[in-house]
Amino acid sequence: MKNRFVSIFLWALLIVSTLGAEPSKLNFVFILVDDLGKQDMSCEGSTFYETPNIDALARSGMQFSNGYSTCQVCSPSRASIMLGTYPARNKITDWIGAATGKNWRRNDRVLPVDYVHVLPKEETTIAEAMRAGGYRTFFAGKWHLGGEGSFPEDHGFDINVGGHHRGGPPGGYFSPYNNPKMKNGPKGESLPIRLAKDTANFIEANKEQKFFAYLSFYSVHGPIQTTQPLWQKYQKKAAALGLTGSRFKFDRTKGVRQVQDNPIYAGMMESLDNAVGIVLKRLRDLDLDKNTVVIFTSDNGGVSSGDAFATSCLPFRGGKGRQWEGGIRQPYYIHVPNLTELGSTNSTPVTGADFYPTILELAGLSLKPHQHVDGVSLMPLLKGDRIADRDLFWHYPHYGNQGGEPSSVIRSGNFKLIYYHEDGRNELYDLTKDIGERADLAQSDQQKVKALRTKLDQWLKETGARIPAPDTRFNADLKQRQLENASEGQLQGLEKRAANYLKSTFVPNKDWWSSLVPKD
Repeated sequence: MKNRFVSIFLWALLIVSTLGAEPSKLNFVFILVDDLGKQDMSCEGSTFYETPNIDALARSGMQFSNGYSTCQVCSPSRASIMLGTYPARNKITDWIGAATGKNWRRNDRVLPVDYVHVLPKEETTIAEAMRAGGYRTFFAGKWHLGGEGSFPEDHGFDINVGGHHRGGPPGGYFSPYNNPKMKNGPKGESLPIRLAKDTANFIEANKEQKFFAYLSFYSVHGPIQTTQPLWQKYQKKAAALGLTGSRFKFDRTKGVRQVQDNPIYAGMMESLDNAVGIVLKRLRDLDLDKNTVVIFTSDNGGVSSGDAFATSCLPFRGGKGRQWEGGIRQPYYIHVPNLTELGSTNSTPVTGADFYPTILELAGLSLKPHQHVDGVSLMPLLKGDRIADRDLFWHYPHYGNQGGEPSSVIRSGNFKLIYYHEDGRNELYDLTKDIGERADLAQSDQQKVKALRTKLDQWLKETGARIPAPDTRFNADLKQRQLENASEGQLQGLEKRAANYLKSTFVPNKDWWSSLVPKD
């Protein structure tokens, strides 16, 4: 008890000595990247992509090696950050715009459930809580949490640049953007660089007051587009590292990329990193880095399957849209000046719902436990202490465009159980011994399965989770033939397209690097 008292006293003394008597003087920059895989940064092990600015940010604070989004697709995980609740509870369980019920036109076993299509007005977002606490609030980039009446400015943000109902950039990654919530720049202007500059300008304009800036990049969501110089740089780098003729494998429902050598995606990663660098540099130039919290994360895993098949999430299995670690484990970095130890790593499992209470406590504002009911403040971890052990949960009663299956998940300690709503089967993995989720223990450890299923079922009931019903239109024989055809024919096409990106004769779509693009 005495040691704990001393620890609390030293923490209070640190706040007073470094930030003055008011911890609420902290500013906040929250950086959310779209479809960024945990393994897409150099600091996480990528040898192909180059991310020096993001790496420096990660080293400047605490990296959470078991950081998770609350869903394997975007809208639900974004809602969880805004609300501090799991998708099962707030009912935004799929990307907004996905078909449900009888409108689902694929031959599948169950019908995707109905879900909420807008961020609920009656709930208090983190932006509304910060604005009520005296913060100037700013949003830039991807929103995808509702349309007219449910834009960022309707949920607590004073300024909105680029946030609307679409999940991808309507005009691509170079101006003209054709975005109803932002003005076009000069022809060929880079979208991530533009969003970063607008964020940096907001920071400078509000340097004399508290601010909460939420930079939500459209990058690195499809379409994958880069400049010709960046494509050439990474085309040569891939060749120098040694090209492979086998980049994909079929995993249950779709082909999955196993190699990071896409030169277009690598160019997008460099542009993203340069954009992050613009914001961090402006903080340093204004001497605001000494009292600004910077948070960096992704809304779901990298796109290893479906969409552009752009990156590999190995050693994690799967990627965006899928129920395995590649779909839900994320880069999760928090920098708090004079608090987080440089280059520190924490292995405590944490989730997207935790950002809300953590930000409030760092800001010196009252917590809202009835709002962020599924999140906990990570302040003890940031101070080098512990939080109480807890289970983490996921519920995705839909089919992912990337091959994901309707499922519910619990992580309890080192074990992860996946329950599949199509046929009631379970998968059980020990993540400390099997990070790639290849050794299913469900048959050999039925006692653990039973214990975790009891916890998971209780949580589904407590949150009022919507459960998918069987689709009477389902044809099992046809489904088997469809999977067989996909496994035989899909990989060849994927390999051919990926190899084409690396040819010196590759010709891109004429609507992107055809114009003179300013250097990032």
